[in-house]
Amino acid sequence: MRILILAASVLPLAACAGYSEPGDTAANASPDAALAQCDPAPVQYHIGHDATEGMGAAILKESGAEVLRWGPPNSAWTMDYRVNRVNVRYDEAMKIVEITCG
Repeated sequence: MRILILAASVLPLAACAGYSEPGDTAANASPDAALAQCDPAPVQYHIGHDATEGMGAAILKESGAEVLRWGPPNSAWTMDYRVNRVNVRYDEAMKIVEITCG
């Protein structure tokens, strides 16, 4: 019984412990703000090249992205958008057919 009374008296205080006033701080910035921004424009010349590990590394570096996602032929992938991701689709011949960000 004593534990229940103690828990009931502490619980309301615990609910307020993490509260802070909103303001112009880095803590209130968008989670995407700290991520590298992908830019697909500089890597469009890779379309038609072979989809290899080395080509993926080059696309990742030149696009400014932090994450590379390969899109195999006839495959589906999630539609979640990530500002720091470059998407590279390739065909059955392992040739790059599309490069986008997201």
